[in-house]
Amino acid sequence: MSDSTYEVIALRYGTRAGEKGEIYLNYHIYGEPDEPLGMDYYCWVARNAERTVVIDTGFGEVGGARRKRTTLVPPVEALARIGVDAATTPQVVVTHGHYDHIGNLASFPAAEVIMSRREFEFWTGPMARRPQFAWSAEESETAHLNEVRAQGRMTLLDEARTIAPGIEVVPVGGHTPGQVIVLVATAGGRAVLASDAAHYYEEIERDRPFAYVADLEAMYRGFDLLKELASVPGTAVVAGHDPEVMRRFPALDGVEPGFAVRVG
Repeated sequence: MSDSTYEVIALRYGTRAGEKGEIYLNYHIYGEPDEPLGMDYYCWVARNAERTVVIDTGFGEVGGARRKRTTLVPPVEALARIGVDAATTPQVVVTHGHYDHIGNLASFPAAEVIMSRREFEFWTGPMARRPQFAWSAEESETAHLNEVRAQGRMTLLDEARTIAPGIEVVPVGGHTPGQVIVLVATAGGRAVLASDAAHYYEEIERDRPFAYVADLEAMYRGFDLLKELASVPGTAVVAGHDPEVMRRFPALDGVEPGFAVRVG
């Protein structure tokens, strides 16, 4: 493995039961009966001999409990199980500011934290306190973003940027104002970590927006971009919350079933 290709791992740390009627925006317009739809919670790692990059840090104890989410293994412990030490991790990409993506950011005190400027400014600004936005965030966790910046560890992106050889972060918006996706070169091609630009493969495949959306047009454009990326041979798109991720990719060697898969 070269210094510009990576092992990409999806770690499943939580889960919940849901229904399509609550998960997809205006589900009734599709004329289909409601049905159960499980939701899994992941964080991701891209690593090689030269570097380790953590993508999102999962929900914290308070944020998960407030929303009655089931923790299978605390995210920091999940990372430790595959040899990633949060305390010494050098880079963390924050795809967006929701509670289940920045909940343990304070456990990464040495990391450069990378996110889009639009996302940072939104969650540290007054609009984030409006109820429809605030439900998806923990105020103490979004306030920590300001602490990270004050410490000089925050890198804010205005456009797509290569943050390390073989890793590109691309702002797409939609689900949140500055949602990003992460493109990672692997030995088998390219992994596209969609995060919540596509919670489920069905969003892309059937053009079905998620219920929580800041900009519907941008969300649709994000679907189009993900479909375009997926059309390139060797590309593996990883949806942000789909239980199907654990079936589409091979299990990581040496871990219990249903805990982690390798992408690419």
